[in-house]
Amino acid sequence: MNPAPARARLAKILSGDQCIRPVSIFDPISARVAESIGFEAGMYAGSVSSLVVLGAPDIILLTLTEFAAQARRICRASQIPLICDADHGYGNALNVMRTVEELEAAGVAGLTIEDTDLPRPFGVEAARPLPLKEGLGKVKAALAARSDPSLKIFARTGAVAMTGLEDALERLRAYQDTGCDGVFLTGLKSQAEVEAFGKVARIPLLLGAIGKDIDDAMFLAAHGVRIALMGHQPFMAAVEAIRQTMQAQRDGVALPTLASAKLMKDVTRDDDYARWTKEFLD
Repeated sequence: MNPAPARARLAKILSGDQCIRPVSIFDPISARVAESIGFEAGMYAGSVSSLVVLGAPDIILLTLTEFAAQARRICRASQIPLICDADHGYGNALNVMRTVEELEAAGVAGLTIEDTDLPRPFGVEAARPLPLKEGLGKVKAALAARSDPSLKIFARTGAVAMTGLEDALERLRAYQDTGCDGVFLTGLKSQAEVEAFGKVARIPLLLGAIGKDIDDAMFLAAHGVRIALMGHQPFMAAVEAIRQTMQAQRDGVALPTLASAKLMKDVTRDDDYARWTKEFLD
């Protein structure tokens, strides 16, 4: 596994003038499907990882070890640039350093560290951001921990939905001064908000899943957005396909559409294994 080509492709995306839409991936097979279709990058989210690994909701139950192990499996199986949602870095700034070390070794192309106060503190009902000084400490620790400068590190904030636009803009200004490779913003609802961040940003912007009001690639690109997510529908679709298939088997009725034999051979790289078998075993 050589992460250099994938990291170089992500760098090219960030330095370009277009806004790409990475697909949500969650295991080696989904990564290979995305790669075969031609997606420029993949997103491995903490929420989906919790579902895949634990069958649990996104409430910060997953450990770094579990998350990094799955990221390594994805990177080993494909060359698609993988961006990881590393949540809060699994602890304080020193834990963030360990998170960066593990995900860099796993082969990811980029990762986000967010400033939400996670996991939920006792007695706190609504999500809230960390104090800016603590968020800055985490981003600086992440940058200090990487050994490969081609690994992209993004500060992430959802402050716009928690504490308002002005606080979120202040965080953007502060984070981009750390030398991070971009700022990941969640919770934006309008073109006016995108324009406000675009005026301040000197580095690439990344957006979480966006609504129809701002789902315009040319508009986003013109305001410094280089990556905008599409949500995590592939995993949800996979869950429903499993349910339908199992229900059909239980009921003894015709099965829904299944992957073809050719598709299964392609995503498992059957031809490669057949060639290696002939070369090394026969």
